[in-house]
Amino acid sequence: MSKARVNRRVILSSRPKGVPQAKHFSIDEAPVPDLAEGEFLIRNAYWSADPAQRGWANDAPNYLPPVAIGDPMRGFAVGKVIESRNPDYAEGDAVTGMFGWQTHAVSNGENVDRKVTETDLPLSLALGVLGLNGITAYFCLLEVCAPKAGETVVVSTAAGAVGSAVGQIAKIKGCRTVGITGSDEKAELCRQRFGYDLAINYKTENVAKAIKAACPDGVDCYFDNTSGPISDAVMANLAKGARIAICGTAAIQDWDPLPQGPRVHRQLLVARARMQGFIAFDYQARFPEALSQLADWVREGKLSYNEHVLDGLAAAPGAIAMLYRGENTGKLVIRVD
Repeated sequence: MSKARVNRRVILSSRPKGVPQAKHFSIDEAPVPDLAEGEFLIRNAYWSADPAQRGWANDAPNYLPPVAIGDPMRGFAVGKVIESRNPDYAEGDAVTGMFGWQTHAVSNGENVDRKVTETDLPLSLALGVLGLNGITAYFCLLEVCAPKAGETVVVSTAAGAVGSAVGQIAKIKGCRTVGITGSDEKAELCRQRFGYDLAINYKTENVAKAIKAACPDGVDCYFDNTSGPISDAVMANLAKGARIAICGTAAIQDWDPLPQGPRVHRQLLVARARMQGFIAFDYQARFPEALSQLADWVREGKLSYNEHVLDGLAAAPGAIAMLYRGENTGKLVIRVD
């Protein structure tokens, strides 16, 4: 065992149906193995809590296989190399990747997304605005929605880690922005912190009527993080030539059986609209391009962010459920120590 270190892990101990709850996880300890040639040891500083973890924990068709019962929860993390037998990774290097919910991770570099070089910015941002959330906002908006200056962009979960970045990037590109969120507090955050022109609280407002009033000429781009009734309301107000990016389906509690809802075929036909799904990993070769631009926007004060930090391993089991209840105010991360 490497210097008698102990690896504390958040284990998926039972299979959820729907959103994973704290009861589906347990915390255990395992030895940190000795390093083989070409490997290095990472001490994780922060773990990410992401909507995608719901899909990874459930035994349902997905773009990645489900996490096995008894394994550490799959998740993104950022930390520092504390021991290395790999010439490409030195002690002290900050790295981020799919290291899982565990205090230590042994890697040969294959599960490393990148070395974190923005030493002037907080390390935790590598899991949020300078991580997969920011990358998703950047490519899903600019490549799939392809907004033009003067167009109206509507974003669901607009105060979240992805949605908040989407709204700001759309403003940088000269668009008018309308955010949909779940509380008056978050609506105010959208307007004051993230620069949305208008924000709708879907829990207290009639979304269809609010969208129609906010977008009298229709919705040019819809960045969909929810699916479900919110998206049904937006689809009824599409402008001609609208583009819809499917980034998440957070509003759907269960996909078995398939949920029933309004059919969008006629709305897409009449509007000559395009709907496209998005997976960030399809753009992996271009991640450096996005990260460089996102970091510059943060430094210039054009891209603001909020972080919601939970402390310690004991907070992790309930983090995904907290995310789906909408209780976080910003990117949800767990500070390991």
